Amino acid sequence: MLDEGGFSIRPYSKEEFMKKLMIAAGLFTVMSLPLSTVALAAPDTMTVETGIGPVLAGGNGLTLYTFRKDTDGQSNCYDACASAWPPFIAKAGATADGNFGLIQRKTGEMQWAKDGKPLYFWVKDTKKGDTTGHGFKDIWDAARP
Repeated sequence: MLDEGGFSIRPYSKEEFMKKLMIAAGLFTVMSLPLSTVALAAPDTMTVETGIGPVLAGGNGLTLYTFRKDTDGQSNCYDACASAWPPFIAKAGATADGNFGLIQRKTGEMQWAKDGKPLYFWVKDTKKGDTTGHGFKDIWDAARP
């Protein structure tokens, strides 16, 4: 059977249709994988110039901090501490990249760390460039790039 343009328009058999569908699904999957892997490799961070010099900030522009009572690879900030200093939580499937690693919190969540030091936000910072938590009680420091 020919259409108006002279091309064959025979219908596919069920087997031909399923084969073409599987090929299309496979191509879609292969093309999608690299994008999802790249997106989860590193935390969303930036360097922000502040009154105390350049600091490491989250993708939202808010300064990230380290806690002197943490040990490398372990957070010691929970409960009321974590309410005031929210941990920089990684998205599911994230992987370590360069100086950025992941630690498992006792809650089971994965938290970003830089050079082994867990990273946190400070609830009193409200805009890009705020560093109001730097030096707080001499145990909190703005993270440096």
